[in-house]
Amino acid sequence: MNKPSIKQWAPDDRPREKLFLHGEHRLSNTELLAVLLRTGIKGHSALDLARNLVERFGSLRKMGAAHVREWKTIKGLGPAKIAHIKAALELGKRVHEEKIGQKQERIQSAQDVADLLLPRMRDLKIEVFKVLYLDAQNRLIAVEEAASGTVNGANPIIREIAHKALWHYASAIICAHNHPSGSLAPSQEDKLFTAQLKQACEIMGIRFIDHLILAADGYASVVPGTYRHGDPDTAARREKTMLL
Repeated sequence: MNKPSIKQWAPDDRPREKLFLHGEHRLSNTELLAVLLRTGIKGHSALDLARNLVERFGSLRKMGAAHVREWKTIKGLGPAKIAHIKAALELGKRVHEEKIGQKQERIQSAQDVADLLLPRMRDLKIEVFKVLYLDAQNRLIAVEEAASGTVNGANPIIREIAHKALWHYASAIICAHNHPSGSLAPSQEDKLFTAQLKQACEIMGIRFIDHLILAADGYASVVPGTYRHGDPDTAARREKTMLL
C-alpha cells in the first residue's frame, strides 16, 4: 500500500501550511528542511528526505559545515535542493553575525571575538586567518580575511593586515585563526607570527590587542593582551606580555 503524499495530509500536518497557520517557530528542524526541499522523490516525501538529512548529519551545525561534494552524494538531492539548503544555512549564520555585531558596540573581551567568529570558523576544514579592525574606542570597523589554506611565510599576511589597517583608519586590531585539528595549543609558528605582527603594529602606531585560536571546543589566546581602550598604561602592560 502506497503512503499518502504530503498533499493528502491534514493542513496542520503539512509543513508549509503549518508554517502559515502557526508560524515558522512551531516547525521542527525536519519540517523546516522539508519546506526548503519542496518536493520528494518517488516513494519518499520531502519530509522523508528531510528526516534522512537530520539523521545523517545529526545537527544543523554539522549540516552547515558539510562540503557540497558530500551533499551531492545524497540520494534525492539535486543542485536546486542543495542550493536552497546551503543558502538558508548561510543566511542563518549571517543573521547571527548581524545580531552579534549590533549587540557589540565595543569589543571588550576575547569572548566577544569568539561570539562573532566561532559560528562561522569552528568547523572549517582549512585554516583561515581573520582580522578585526577597530577604532580608538574598540568599536568594530570591519572583519577581513587575511589568508586561508597553506600560507608560505608571515610577511605577506602582515603586509596585507597593515594595508587594510591603514585603509580602514583602524586604531587597533585583533587577529584570529582556526585550527581544523581541534587543538587550541598555539604552535611555534603561531607564536612567532604573533610576535612579528605585534612588532609591526607598534611601528605603525596601531594597538595589537590579541591573537585567538578557534576550534570546535572553544578558543584560546596566543598572547593575552588588554581589551581596555584609552588607558595610558596599556602599551606598557602589553610590552610585559609574554608569549605562551
